[in-house]
Parts: sequence; C-alpha cells; structure tokens
Amino acid sequence: MADPNPRIEISFLETFICSAFAACFAELCTVPLDTAKVRLQLQRKIPTGDGDNLPKYRGSLGTLSTIAREEGISGLWKGVIAGLHRQCIYGGLRIGLYEPVKTFLVGSDFIGDIPLYQKILAALLTGAIAIIVANPTDLVKVRLQSEGKLPAGVPRRYAGAVDAYFTIVKMEGVSALWTGLGPNIARNAIVNAAELASYDQIKETIMKIPGFGDSVLTHLLAGLAAGFFAVCIGSPVDVVKSRMMGDSTYRNTIDCFIKTMKTEGIMAFYKGFLPNFTRLGTWNVVMFLTLEQVKKVFLREVLLD
Repeated sequence: MADPNPRIEISFLETFICSAFAACFAELCTVPLDTAKVRLQLQRKIPTGDGDNLPKYRGSLGTLSTIAREEGISGLWKGVIAGLHRQCIYGGLRIGLYEPVKTFLVGSDFIGDIPLYQKILAALLTGAIAIIVANPTDLVKVRLQSEGKLPAGVPRRYAGAVDAYFTIVKMEGVSALWTGLGPNIARNAIVNAAELASYDQIKETIMKIPGFGDSVLTHLLAGLAAGFFAVCIGSPVDVVKSRMMGDSTYRNTIDCFIKTMKTEGIMAFYKGFLPNFTRLGTWNVVMFLTLEQVKKVFLREVLLD
C-alpha cells in the first residue's frame, strides 16, 4: 500500500541521482539514433565524375542501415560510454538545478503557477551551467560517433572514450576539451529551455484538463511535445556544434555558420532533422517517464506489493 505520509519534496542530491539515472537510461535507448543524427549533420556533399553530389547517408533508416552494414551493429553504439559520462553529469545538473533555480528566480514565498518566461530563464541558466562542466564528455562523444568505416590499415584516432580524453589532452592541450563550447552553450541552453520549460508548462496545462492527472499519459504527451520543440528550435546550433567538434577546419562558431550557409544553404542546418526528432522525441519520453517514476521512489508514493 502507499505510504500514508508521502514526502512532497526531495533534496538536490536525490534529484540529481534521479535525473542522472533517467538521462543515462534514455541515452542507452537512443544512442543509435544519435549516431545517425551526427553522421547526417557532419556529412558533406561528395562530388562524382558526372558532376552530381551523392550523399553517403540518406535519411534516418538509410543511415542506420549503412552504418550497420559497413561497421557492424556495434557501430551504432559508438560513443555510448562518453554519452553516459555526459548524461550523468549534464543530465543530472541541468534537471537537478532546474527547480532550485526556478524557485530562486520567483522567490521561495511565491504562490501559484510560475510564469512561462521564468521557467524558460531557469532552464536556459541550468543548461548553460551544466554543459560548461560536461563539454569534454560531449566532445569525446561526437569525435567517436563521427568516425565511419576506415580504409584497411588505417588506425582509429581513439581506442575508446577514456583513451580519447587522454589523447586529446596530449595532442591538443587541455583547453581542446572545451572545443565548441560557444555553440554548445547556445545549443544546450536553448534545447534545455525548449525541453524543460515546455515539459513543465505542457504538463501543468494537461493536468488542468478534466480526466487528466499526474499520469503516465500526461508524461508521455508532455515528453513528446518537449522533444518536438527542442528539435525545431535547437537544430541549427546543434549542426554547428557537431561540425565544430567533429571537424577542426573551422576557426570559430561564426566561421562554421557562414561556411555551412555558403556552401550548402540554410537547409544544411536541419540535416538529420527526422533522426534528431525521432531521437529527442523518444529520449524525452523515456527520460521523463523514468524520471517521474524514480522520483516517486524517493517521494515514497509508489505502490508496493
């Protein structure tokens, strides 16, 4: 039976643990889709003898199929260790800090529904803070995912996630671990605002509809909406971030943006949109569903047999 005296609040540490666990579980479920997204975003137009440009990767399913055929099923899970490193730190911080920062912005004595703009501001701040700490994990993840099938005899740049951290520091310096920090802060602050603020607002709105409550269906609908808003708003900066981290030829964020726009057009910033939405939509649903249930364990509101 349910605890007759459920807690109504959990500590920051407990929230961090819940958030990190939920984010890591969602990451495990969606790594192949993220790998496909990164490959599509980093893809350049390949000139042929006929003057045509034939992309190697075409669409979400085509990209997944090509990677699996050329590199094996394990190729779809490249960067998974770095991805878990990232979610443990970034996911735990951005979600764990959201409620405290939101409360700080409106004041602890505030009563009623928090305005949407305050939710957006809180999510922008926590997203930026979290990725500043977690940027090295994001860099390693993109570097590992960007490597496709190599010619025979050509060694891979990194043997794995841990080797990548040490190799980057050794060859490029410690500061290289924060390559692409500018677009990464922009991307993650924006996406975090789109995800957390929209989830928070939509969940709050749905719960006011008769027949709906704090249920799995509510979490599912709010999670899908959060993923859609995140992709629509964050795709351009996400493409720039992936290219800067996966390709060292760009001097800075503006240089990457201008060169991409000039050579490939504005639609290049929405490369990988479908796999990105498929991933983020799935990721948000899995993450928020898991987060809500894990939090109930700490709140002692789960029914025990």
